[in-house]
This record gives sequence, structure tokens and C-alpha cells, in this order.
Amino acid sequence: MDDKIKQCRILAVQRFKAGESPESICVSLGKSRRWLYKWVKRYNNNDPSWFEEHSRRPHSTPHRTPAEIEQIVKMVRLNLYNKDLFCGAQAILWELEDLDVQPLPSPRTINRILSRNDLTHRRTGRYEIKGTLYPVLPSTLPNQTHQADFVGPCYLRGPIRFYSLNIVDTATVRCGLSPSFSNSGQTVIDGFWNIWKRIGIPDQVQIDNAMSFFGSPKHPRGMGPLIRLSLHNGVEPWFIPMAEPWRNGMIESFNDRYEQKFLGKVDMASMEALQAESLAFEQRHNSKYRYSKLKGGTPLKALSDSNAKLRFPPNEKPPKHRLEKPEEGRYHIVRLIRSDQKLNLFGEPFQVPPEARYEYVVATIDVKEQRLKLFLDKIQIEEFDYKLR
Repeated sequence: MDDKIKQCRILAVQRFKAGESPESICVSLGKSRRWLYKWVKRYNNNDPSWFEEHSRRPHSTPHRTPAEIEQIVKMVRLNLYNKDLFCGAQAILWELEDLDVQPLPSPRTINRILSRNDLTHRRTGRYEIKGTLYPVLPSTLPNQTHQADFVGPCYLRGPIRFYSLNIVDTATVRCGLSPSFSNSGQTVIDGFWNIWKRIGIPDQVQIDNAMSFFGSPKHPRGMGPLIRLSLHNGVEPWFIPMAEPWRNGMIESFNDRYEQKFLGKVDMASMEALQAESLAFEQRHNSKYRYSKLKGGTPLKALSDSNAKLRFPPNEKPPKHRLEKPEEGRYHIVRLIRSDQKLNLFGEPFQVPPEARYEYVVATIDVKEQRLKLFLDKIQIEEFDYKLR
């Protein structure tokens, strides 16, 4: 501690003890009454270091992760790193779940533990993928694969609450936007239909596991509005694994751009204005934005260069919810199988063969055959009866 600061505290207390008024002491030293009374109260004739600054660290940290949990996180991270496996927060969380660690820390807490212990450095050298590859969908030709997601709830001035259905074609990066007041069944149908009228119908659409897309967990075999709409129009839906949004990386990246370049810059106060500005942003993006993926070209230029023939909805108006149950078609659910060898399909568990442990499997539901087929690296490993309702 600085000697001048120490002497100032000692002098102030000595003057106060001698009977000098607090006002004159504070004015001469340039200090506040609160400062003076603090050190007068701290004064202790039996403590030669009473003028030293005390630590401001709290005596207890009730919300801090227990030390034993922190040690387990560090050991798991080191074990994954030494095995040349992914060793980020999500991978560590999976391992902790398998070890039945309680209380289970969140990914955010795991990241804080890694940062606190200087365990955030990346692996040196090239990472070599172990195990089964994740089933990546093709993105060579326009409308082979779309990625879709709902952004929201967001708010306009007012405030007016809204959602935006955003779709991106993974081959050309063309986008489609459809804002609405909700993400209900009819809104899902209207949004996809209207965007398909502008950018065409895909062969496959990749989405997350939001109820807006798959339906209701109370009826896991009921086929939600998107599944029915897709199968009626020759589209195969693909549901990415739970809690792995990076599998839909292109739409997630686009959503960030949408929030920064559109919501953060355009002032709108009504749904009419939002719809008009969304369409304007969609057209500007598709005709003006340039991507390294497209070798510096724009989405519309990539579409033009492909000479692809697009497929569009047969009718101007979208069909009404609830659509009839399709009689044919397929939809797919990708899941990572854990140590319990359980496959979770929208809340309904299925036991899978042991060779699927710690691997990604594709659960394909064949509507015509009413069968559920499990594939591991394109090889069928199991099959179940799957009566759709």
C-alpha cells in the first residue's frame, strides 16, 4: 500500500481523536465524511495494521460450482483432449451426463470453469474425425436442401410482437422471409408456401425440433403441419439432433445477419411495414449480397449460372390447416445415441443396437410402409413397426 495513503488514514484518525471537527478534517484532506468515519470505526489500538485495506472478496460464494464438480469437469476435458476428441462445453456436458454427475453444470458454467483454469486453448494440428460422419445433406444444386428456422419473438415499436420464418437454400444462399404474429400451424403452412412461391420447392428441408415444425409431444406420431405440407409436395423433412443448432449452421448464420442488417437498422411500427421491408430485404439480399461460398457472386447469379429448373407450388393460396394425413413419403430424424442406447423421437423412446452407442443415427419414417428404419452410416441396423396417427 502507498505510504501516503497510510499516513493520511492515520493522521485523520489522530485529528478526530484530538477533538478536531470532522468538517475541517475532511476539507483539509479532500475526503468525505463517510471515508473519515470508516477509518475511525476501523481504528484499533491493539491492531498495528488497522489502516490496511481489507479484501473485498465475499466470505462465501453460494452460487459457485462445488470444487469436486470443477475437478471432474477439468478431468473430463483433459481426457477428451488427450483422445483427440471434441472437448468443448457441449462434449463435456455429454460425458458428465453419462457419468451421472450431480448437480449437472450448464454449458455456460462449464465454459467459465474452462476459462478460469486456462483450459480454452485449441488443439494443435489438424483434427481427424473419429467414428461415423454426421449425415450432411447435399447442397450442390439449387433447392436440393433448404434450412429453415423461426426467429422470435421479436418486437416492433408499440411494442408489436412477431416471428419471422427464415429459409435459406444451401446451394445458392438465396433466402426467403415470412413475418407473422405467431408460429402456429396455419402460419407455418402459409410461411413455407409463400416463400416456396418465390424461391421454389426444395427436395429436402432441414429444421430443428421446435413444436412448430414437428407437431405436439403428446402425439409424436401425429405428423405436424410442416411434415404434412412437405410430404404432400414431395419434400423430405430432416430434423437435426436436439441441442445442436450448429447442424443448421447456414440458417443460424443468416439469422445473425438478419438481426444485424435488418432488425437492427430498419425502423418499423406495423405488420404491414414489416412485411414490406422483409420482402425488400429478401430481394436486396438475393440480388446484392456476395458470398465467398459463391466465389464472390450473388445468390441470384448462382441460380442463373446453374440453369436449374425450379419447382413451384401448384396453387396461389396455401392449403388450410389441418392437412390430410399423407399416404406416402419419408421424413428423417437425426439423433446422437448415448450410453443408454435409447433413441428419442419427439419424446417416444426406442431401444437401439449397441453398435449405435455414441454414433449419429438416422431414423427414417416411411409413411407408406408405416415403418421406422434406423441407419448408421447409410447401413440399416434396425427396423420397427410405426403406425402413424
